[in-house]
Amino acid sequence: MAEHISVLLQESIDALNIRPDGVYLDGTFGRGGHSRAILQKLDKNGRLIVLDKDPQAIATANELAQQDSRVNVFHCGFKDFQAALNHLKINKIDGALFDLGVSSPQIDDAERGFSFRYDAPLDMRMNNAAGQTAAEWLNTAPESEIAQVIRDYGEEKFYKRIAAKIVASRPLHTTVDLANICRAVITKHEKGQHPATRTFQGVRIFINGELTELSAVLPQVVGCLKTGGRLAVIAFHSLEDRIVKQFIKQQSTVKPLPKWVIAKDKDLEKPMLKIIGKAIRATDAEVKRNPRARSAVLRVAEKAV
Repeated sequence: MAEHISVLLQESIDALNIRPDGVYLDGTFGRGGHSRAILQKLDKNGRLIVLDKDPQAIATANELAQQDSRVNVFHCGFKDFQAALNHLKINKIDGALFDLGVSSPQIDDAERGFSFRYDAPLDMRMNNAAGQTAAEWLNTAPESEIAQVIRDYGEEKFYKRIAAKIVASRPLHTTVDLANICRAVITKHEKGQHPATRTFQGVRIFINGELTELSAVLPQVVGCLKTGGRLAVIAFHSLEDRIVKQFIKQQSTVKPLPKWVIAKDKDLEKPMLKIIGKAIRATDAEVKRNPRARSAVLRVAEKAV
């Protein structure tokens, strides 16, 4: 299995502007690269809360927590971060980092069913101990629903053909079953891209509720940031990044008052966030070391009020 390399590691740690005695949230622990880097910036009074859906990621996080008492581990999606804070009796945090999408270990573990490169059970669950598998959904969902998921979450223009072929080919059991359907339907695709890439993305996002969870967590976590606290989000495809970009933009601007309104500065509505710098992408050197960093985009904002 390939080693997991944390994307935009130094950039994301710099973005958090870490206070040594602060409280930080790593909402997507993965294999802990970002978490370990955060810990290096904290003193004995600092605290790190880590979350992940993946049981294997949580096993690694628990090992870290046994070595470092500053770490608190919760086996849940980041949408449940508030329950974790409540459990710890923490009201406000100094920063939050979200490294979105599927991790390298999940992709490289054939049995997880995330990749069309392996012949494996068609699973795709980030928490493979709970919920509906991709195969279970694809074998029972209406054709129209499958088509909509592949269109909206996979941004695949051949979504109708693929959905029809899936229904006609039922039951599907393995990643190869789905990959072969995509290969048979899509005769022309982007250079260097497998015909199944967009379909696998769409099904994975749907099965794990990734975009719904992201849209829900952003306003919640901003509400828990201290003034001056930082939010840093690494996205890997346009759908995620669009949600993050639009949210930060919305929260960093206020609607101007009508010209006829007279108000003092203290009465004016203040933006919730301040945008910190431009979107950050991986350098050519990082992409060369880790090709999966090619599509990564880091956006950073600071709590303004």
